[in-house]
Amino acid sequence: MSGTADVARTAVVTGGASGIGQAIVRRLTADGLKVAVLDLTPGTDDCAFTVDVTDRAQVDKAMDAVRERLGPVSVLVNAAGRDGFTRFAQLAFADWQRVVDVNLNGVFHCVQSALPDMWEGRWGRIVNISSSSAHSGQPFMAHYVAAKSAVNGLTKSLALELGPRGITVNAIPPGFIDTPMLRTAERNQRLGGTIEEHIARTPVRRVGRPEDIAATCSFLVSEEAGYITGQIIGVNGGRNT
Repeated sequence: MSGTADVARTAVVTGGASGIGQAIVRRLTADGLKVAVLDLTPGTDDCAFTVDVTDRAQVDKAMDAVRERLGPVSVLVNAAGRDGFTRFAQLAFADWQRVVDVNLNGVFHCVQSALPDMWEGRWGRIVNISSSSAHSGQPFMAHYVAAKSAVNGLTKSLALELGPRGITVNAIPPGFIDTPMLRTAERNQRLGGTIEEHIARTPVRRVGRPEDIAATCSFLVSEEAGYITGQIIGVNGGRNT
């Protein structure tokens, strides 16, 4: 969906080594963008950087390396995330802080680090991967839900602030998506039911695929999506409307 105008653009995808982030990397690469990955998991590609998004120095160093190898960053997809599953009464503040640090503060660091290129170029696309739990809530995941809800709010504020400069900011809150994180939750009996039961409650009657999120992201970072900003675009099979 990205059109020829995007061929020379450089994209950074955080959390791009697996799951939804990896699907986004593959899709944007297929669309013709030059894509760099920031992830805690080491990568073998020249444009894969081992980065903790909570560490601003690491983020800035990686962004500088991306600029040197691929050119100015004009597309940023914040897909790095960390979940947690603890009864709130037993939730240690250190665990709360770590989940908020990755899911919210990581977005802060990456946007601030990439923004100068977009600002100077008067063109940019920022897509934040939040969570459908920000709509519905989720028991035993208060820290995760709070952080992802804040990402939605940040998205709306940044859209208003950056829009006049040609920079759009949107969020995609995935629904029930078949990722390693989902399978781990299934093994640990944290889904609140089986996958089949969740599928039965989903109007389109299937689990989502990472590629479903990647397709939406592909459009949002394209030239054609320039009139869409500040939106929370759910990809959830109709579970949250």
